[in-house]
Amino acid sequence: MAELTSTCRLCRQQARDFMVVDGKAYLACDHCGLRMMHDDDLPAPLEEKAHYDQHDNRVDDIGYQQFLSRLADPLMALLPPSSSLLDFGSGPGPALAEMMRHAGHQVALYDPFYAPHPSVLSAEYDAVMATEVVEHFHHPHDGFKQMLASVRAGGWLAIMTNLQDDDAAFAHWYYRRDPTHVAFYREETLAFIGEEFGLKINRISRNVTIFQKPI
Repeated sequence: MAELTSTCRLCRQQARDFMVVDGKAYLACDHCGLRMMHDDDLPAPLEEKAHYDQHDNRVDDIGYQQFLSRLADPLMALLPPSSSLLDFGSGPGPALAEMMRHAGHQVALYDPFYAPHPSVLSAEYDAVMATEVVEHFHHPHDGFKQMLASVRAGGWLAIMTNLQDDDAAFAHWYYRRDPTHVAFYREETLAFIGEEFGLKINRISRNVTIFQKPI
């Protein structure tokens, strides 16, 4: 089979053929570390929406709230009272937004499917939150640039995504098996993002990173 080379959609360097799993090709970038689904296999919007509609992320689900608290708690420790926040990729059940509102913050929602209000992206916020979102980015560089445009100087971009660190286990990794997960980040990928956009990196846990935009 011919090598499926392509440009990395994060750092824009040449990516290499990584592996083919379940009929889908994946690429690896040796510059920023990103593993990504090949351009030709990216899901169409209708496929993505059909998959998201199956999620049962209810606002009042205690287990889901506990999961989101891995990002919410450390972010709230950084925020002044009554901060302005954007829940980017809020999904059909914006539980994180409700948690932050309950804590006294103002929260706007944006989601291309469930809260398609691009006007909210023209404002600046004390923090932008993206939980289980960046792995869905077909074009990660554009996605991070868009989110950071909504972060005020000195503000925060808080992301939650499951990092990839074992190429040998990639084919059977549960996170890869989600058909809408198309971009997989590593420690060195986060370091690249910090350098590319001039951000301070706060590694909170294995799956949570809070970037700070310079003043």
